[in-house]
Amino acid sequence: MSDAGFIQKRVELLSPAGDIERLKCALMYGADAVYLAGTSFGMRAGASNFTHEELARGVKLAHAAGAKVYVTCNTIPRNDEIGALPDFLERAADAGADAFIIADIGVMRLAQQYAPGVSIHISTQAGVANYATANEFYRMGASRVVLARELCFDEIAELRAKTPPELEIEAFVHGSMCVSFSGRCLLSSYMTGRDANRGDCAQPCRWKYFLTEEKREGQRFEIFEDHGTHILNSRDMCMIGYIPRLAECGISSFKIEGRAKSAYYTAAVTNAYRQAIDGYYAAPSPDYRPEQAILDELDKVSHREYSTGFYLGTEPGQVLSNGGYVREYKVAGMVEDCGGGWLTLSQRNKFRAGDTLDIMPPHARPFLLRVTEMFDGEGNPIEAAPHAMMTVRIPYAGADIPKGSFVRIKE
Repeated sequence: MSDAGFIQKRVELLSPAGDIERLKCALMYGADAVYLAGTSFGMRAGASNFTHEELARGVKLAHAAGAKVYVTCNTIPRNDEIGALPDFLERAADAGADAFIIADIGVMRLAQQYAPGVSIHISTQAGVANYATANEFYRMGASRVVLARELCFDEIAELRAKTPPELEIEAFVHGSMCVSFSGRCLLSSYMTGRDANRGDCAQPCRWKYFLTEEKREGQRFEIFEDHGTHILNSRDMCMIGYIPRLAECGISSFKIEGRAKSAYYTAAVTNAYRQAIDGYYAAPSPDYRPEQAILDELDKVSHREYSTGFYLGTEPGQVLSNGGYVREYKVAGMVEDCGGGWLTLSQRNKFRAGDTLDIMPPHARPFLLRVTEMFDGEGNPIEAAPHAMMTVRIPYAGADIPKGSFVRIKE
């Protein structure tokens, strides 16, 4: 266990917000903070991201919920982009951003000049892997470092012990990993012209590869020996079973990857980690492990095979057999109203009478509900809900379910 002086307050749960809908889901399901991007200088160009007006609205929603907003500014900008940075930084500060996530020291200095009231968090893209680097960033004015993903528990504990306690430490605990070092990769640039270090990765590490021999033009040879040919396809990280060790080694903020993922992913993963963290603090113990029902929640989102990343000192490995995801559940609908003996849903995927729905309320265990009868929005009995966004009413006599809760069905 690390020095108890470093474990002074509850860890922060930091969730991704690719757009305003996902921000609302993160807040509803228990995030202490969200991280997001504006329309430029963020590492997820594929996400919807936030206009200035949406950012101001998102900050207002987060602050009303007691949560913080961290704006990513973690690309490595080129000369022709620098001129746009001051306006971007000033507008984000005006919107109320609590921190910038920054990878470049030039951007850091500009942020200090044009948005002096906004905290600076050093991005994982900066590759902070030792206490000397962490201390230097702190000396330069950073209030937090987001660690390189390649560190193990012992390395994090040593870094924590040899840095000022005022310096916060953030680390990824869940989500996709890439084959590069801390996200710095040129494979996409070489193969597609899309720069991963400027938010436009084409993810060629997820592709299937073959061997060719120079004198056998046009012939492809499978790379096969009891495995498959997705030789660069990293597993996803999942550390929910290690909450005590994550906290005890001095991590201040548990970060969930996934700004390009769905609103349902944001909600379900946030919900699971919220319950796991709260369970740990309700009865702190090195032996704490979340209930199986909480662990099972992370199998209900689209994911690759899970691993513990580098935390245990071993490499996470690749998913060689395929480049896709494990998908066993789909969203059946969203709760629109609950009361008076009825549950009203807005449909997202087809379900029918006789199906069993999996209800996911925020801050609570999921539960199953068998659909014995169903009615459309006008009260007419129906056998199925085949149309997206249609209103469906189901008899229900249980506890209230908040509006916006997700309802799932096993595929």
